[in-house]
Amino acid sequence: MVNFDHIGWQAESKTGAIAAGGAGAVAAGMAILNQGGNAADAAAGTILALNVTDHGACSIGGEVPVLIWNGQEVKSLSGMGRAPRAQPAIDWYMQNGIPDKDIKMAPVPSVFDLCITMLQQYGTLSFATIIAPTLSLLDAGGEVWHPYLARTLRRLVEEEQRTHGNREEKLQAACDRFYGRHPERNDIAVELEAFYIDRGGFLRREDLAAHQTLIEDPVSINYKGYEVYKCGPWTQGPYLCQALRLLEGFDLKEMGHLSADYVHTATEAIKLATADRDAYYGDPLFVDVPMDALLSDKYTKLRQPLIDLTQASPDVRPGDPINMAALKEGGVYRPGIGGTTTCVVADKDGMIVSATPSANVYHAGGSGTTGVSYGNRLRSLNTTPGHPNCIAAGKRPRITLTPTLVLADERPVLAISIAGGVSAILTEAKILIALSQLLDTKVRSQD
Repeated sequence: MVNFDHIGWQAESKTGAIAAGGAGAVAAGMAILNQGGNAADAAAGTILALNVTDHGACSIGGEVPVLIWNGQEVKSLSGMGRAPRAQPAIDWYMQNGIPDKDIKMAPVPSVFDLCITMLQQYGTLSFATIIAPTLSLLDAGGEVWHPYLARTLRRLVEEEQRTHGNREEKLQAACDRFYGRHPERNDIAVELEAFYIDRGGFLRREDLAAHQTLIEDPVSINYKGYEVYKCGPWTQGPYLCQALRLLEGFDLKEMGHLSADYVHTATEAIKLATADRDAYYGDPLFVDVPMDALLSDKYTKLRQPLIDLTQASPDVRPGDPINMAALKEGGVYRPGIGGTTTCVVADKDGMIVSATPSANVYHAGGSGTTGVSYGNRLRSLNTTPGHPNCIAAGKRPRITLTPTLVLADERPVLAISIAGGVSAILTEAKILIALSQLLDTKVRSQD
């Protein structure tokens, strides 16, 4: 294990690099790289270790959207749990709202399935190998829930090792045991369900068994020679793409980096994109998000004149990408939930993972005998009938978590993961806009 004291803010390497929330989680990922693992292996190990080092900001019961460059293409992995599938639960939310600091705010735990899916599709190592650093952290820790989570994870290692078949089949067996899909052993799901029922929650074993991590095409735009990739509209990510499209019509470099005009123009673009986010984004499996129209040249040109260089707008101003109108009545901001950590991994062969683990754990002690804490992400949904982000059975919340990958000349040049809820995208926009100013219009790889 790497000495935590030697982990600093600046580093370079020819074998791999990791940036993440807790030093212990970074060390876990580095240990996996040093054992010959690739970026997907190390990212899975780092994310699971963050549940210990950054517990409260993230947990296995929370969520983690991921972007991955495998050397050929960028893919999005939807590490986001869903709302309960039972309609009486949804009826309760619609009548009473989505509570704060109550187990009813919890979606299905998604992080474990995300990590297994990433290992199956892109990794090389076993679950036993990538979970070993996390188990060391748990065994050395002093929290009440640490031995419970360690016991849960060791049961999954046991399931992997007792299963016959190839690496992917062994990984799937461990995953199935966690989510109650194993034909013989569903003990973990039984314990989770018992905890949900005891605390008055709506999640059941059927919700756990139905969960899956989708591998999706990301949303992307070309911004001054950069290909900017974001997860889809089940996150807030695409509104960075919208903001950058709006900014294409302004000479930011001439304004001067972080000048008053620069900050004003960028802020107004982000406000317009945010208004569209809150009017149109939601789980695309449930609603038709007009993403192509929102990013189109025609719609962008309609919206650009709304940025007044002489004054700031106090209004929420969504547009109408369906009828191609610059403005639509009835805009309202719907703030998301903060409390998150970070994870970016690159390996020696050029694979890159950008992930944003979160959960906002408001309680202590995990989830009963499993040690799996629950998150609050159902609060990112709303109860406005007809709204694209209105809660529904089995629906993913539209979350603020928003990892970023940037390519130039079909090669990655930047990976970003930022904590901070809605405000995270402001930091991303500043980084990307500054980069385009400093490097003219394009960057070219030199090796």
